[in-house]
Amino acid sequence: MSGLPRWIRISFRILSGIFLLIIIMYLGLAFYVNTHKEEILASVNQKINENINGKFTAESIEPTFLQGFPRVSLRIKNVALKDSLWDSHKNTLLEAEDFSVSINVLAFLRGTLEIKKIDINEAKIHLFIAENGYSNTAIFKPKQEKETSGESSSFAEIKAFDLHNVVFISENLKGKKLFKFSINDLKGRLDYNSKGWEAAVNLDASAQSLAFNTVHGSFIKDKTLNGKLDISYDEKEETIVFEPNDLKIGSDNFNIGGKFSIGETKSDFSLHIKADNILWKNASNLLSNNISKQLNRFDMEKPIDVNCDIVGDLNAEGDPLFLVKAIVKNNRLHIPDGIIDNCSFNGTYTNELVKGKGYDDPNSVVKLMNFKGDYKEIPFVMDSAIINDFSKPIASGVFKANFPLEKLNNCVDKNLMAFSKGNANVEFHFKADIVDFEITKPFVSGLVKIDNGDMRYVPRNLVFKNTNVALNFTDKDLFISNIRLQSGKSIVNMEGSIQNFLNLYYTEPEKLVLNWKVTSPQLYLGEFLGFLENRKAVKRTPTKTKKGNGNDKLDFLFEKSNVALSVQIDKFYYNKFTATNTKADLLLSDSGITIQNAVVNHAGGQVKLNGSVQQGKTKNHFSMKANVSNVAIEKFFYAFNDFDMESLKSKNLKGYLTTAAAISGTISNEGKLIPKSMNGTVGFTLKNGALLKFEPIKSAGKFAFPFRDLDNITFSNLKGNLDISGEKITIHPMQISSSVLNMDVAGIYSFGKGTNIALDVPLRNPKNDKDITDKEKLEERRNRGIVLHLLASDGDDGKIKIRLVSKKKRNEEVDLK
Repeated sequence: MSGLPRWIRISFRILSGIFLLIIIMYLGLAFYVNTHKEEILASVNQKINENINGKFTAESIEPTFLQGFPRVSLRIKNVALKDSLWDSHKNTLLEAEDFSVSINVLAFLRGTLEIKKIDINEAKIHLFIAENGYSNTAIFKPKQEKETSGESSSFAEIKAFDLHNVVFISENLKGKKLFKFSINDLKGRLDYNSKGWEAAVNLDASAQSLAFNTVHGSFIKDKTLNGKLDISYDEKEETIVFEPNDLKIGSDNFNIGGKFSIGETKSDFSLHIKADNILWKNASNLLSNNISKQLNRFDMEKPIDVNCDIVGDLNAEGDPLFLVKAIVKNNRLHIPDGIIDNCSFNGTYTNELVKGKGYDDPNSVVKLMNFKGDYKEIPFVMDSAIINDFSKPIASGVFKANFPLEKLNNCVDKNLMAFSKGNANVEFHFKADIVDFEITKPFVSGLVKIDNGDMRYVPRNLVFKNTNVALNFTDKDLFISNIRLQSGKSIVNMEGSIQNFLNLYYTEPEKLVLNWKVTSPQLYLGEFLGFLENRKAVKRTPTKTKKGNGNDKLDFLFEKSNVALSVQIDKFYYNKFTATNTKADLLLSDSGITIQNAVVNHAGGQVKLNGSVQQGKTKNHFSMKANVSNVAIEKFFYAFNDFDMESLKSKNLKGYLTTAAAISGTISNEGKLIPKSMNGTVGFTLKNGALLKFEPIKSAGKFAFPFRDLDNITFSNLKGNLDISGEKITIHPMQISSSVLNMDVAGIYSFGKGTNIALDVPLRNPKNDKDITDKEKLEERRNRGIVLHLLASDGDDGKIKIRLVSKKKRNEEVDLK
């Protein structure tokens, strides 16, 4: 020290003296505080209570000298701060077990309370607003007498504050809002300026409630909060501003800024929240229950970018304004009915679709712009899609897709429909109610086109090739055009419509009626016999989708809806049956087929038909009324497999048949007649007929008529009436006049056993009477001479045998009525 310059030594002595003086003064002050604790506590109570409308109480006060050096820190135990109306609402503004205040003691001794720092530990801060708008923060309003006296009533400036293990509650019964936070640690410093003050705060807390509307629940519930806040207060504007800053909520980073008005007459606020790269579920779980329960039905595998603005009034009842914007790029979206890959869109949500109509579910809307994605490998685009009115959600938009038809195999149950070739082009506008995220009562307008499609309807094993379809939706109705179906060798062109389709499809599909106009250059009925088969039950592939999915509705539509067809077929084939210029009206329902006004040109004549086919499990009951006009009998018998007769074949017949028949019976799913199933009546006329090489006649006549042509027996006009019952045909008495012989026939012909036919055969040669034209003379001469009485019945070998019997015996065995 002696080696130092003199001025340094003098300066050091002066500084040492000043420091020693400060130490002495600090110890003196500390001694004074320690010996006057009760007086100081009473003074603190008095000064605080003088500036509040309520009551401040503290149990004890202790100095902590070193903690606030060179100032004195006072630790106040069990602090309570209650407003003047505490007795009515019982919500204490501040309760603290440990409340430390670092004050300027010299200023305090001069009568000024100068607080440099406040530490609050193990405390509860409860801001309360009653339903009538009263707030317990009114405790800080200046007392009236202070205002009139002109004395200052403001608190001293607080420079710094620390909070540890503090519960903060802001409860607003008037606006139905509840904010509750558990503050683990909060450190802040305040700097005052001409406008007010600025604060830098470091926060470590967790949120128990951030409910802007307690009816709907809390945002960021049970989430941790960590970060820095830059806050400023403008005393003139009475606003607190949170500058945009990074804040970690839970495991995600957010940038949050906001503004709050805290004046007596205004309490509006605004918050701006931005999150980059946040997962959908994480974002959804930060929202209130009424929003998150809807959003949690969806999910995205990759993070998204979200911006949210919240604007409202803390004293207003109900929700504030929410405006959420999200950007999604090449994501994977999970929806209740599947997954959308390569999903991209710009989305917005707001609860104020129409300004001035409130912030609530009926006025809420979601808008998705430029929505693109692949649903089960089917690419689609929606230029815009909107869901509005969250109380009764309505979806609307424009849907476009162009894709290979076989991609539908990923959407439609493989046991219902299968697609193997072709292309589909879809563009339509839609509007529909959404109930539990299922579309109901839709209104769709637009076009669906299918080109060159190959498809199979599995339950009935129907295959269609090179199929073209155009579906035109107009509000409620559906028009179907340009349909070209090819199944095997059959080609079918169709035009159709379904009235009230989009309503009944979702409500009562069994009432749907599809009206078809069907034309075909050629149709092979055997290729469509799947309609007669017992429909195979569709085996559902187990899925996690909700009941009432699209496959169920589509399957029910195919099975239960009714189809009315107006059919015109140029060439018609069924087994051996061929026809031209076929026309008919058909009604197809889940129970069978009804045929009306069917007209068929066949075998040079015409067949008119009315009837029905009722479907069963393995057999199908039919009932028909037919009028056959002038058809070639040999072709008619050939077409129907000789009606399963063993003896009489199409090769044995010639002539033109006219008949009226009413027949019922049963056919198999393969279209074959079930033996012994036919019942009905047949009346017929055969013109220019002939019986060719009919073996039973030849065997019986070769001895009786050795010189007559039994290979070609011609008939000028043959009439008869038949009753059909199972395997038996009752032949009513019938006269047969032919080139070889005349014959009276009556009895029963059986396809099995039981044939018993009476025949009266005059031996007189009909050629002898060929020049007689008088009908009465012909009838008189018909039975002249010898008349053979024959009986055609079953033989031991199963073939029909004709025997010569007495008329009496024959009449005993055969009913000739």
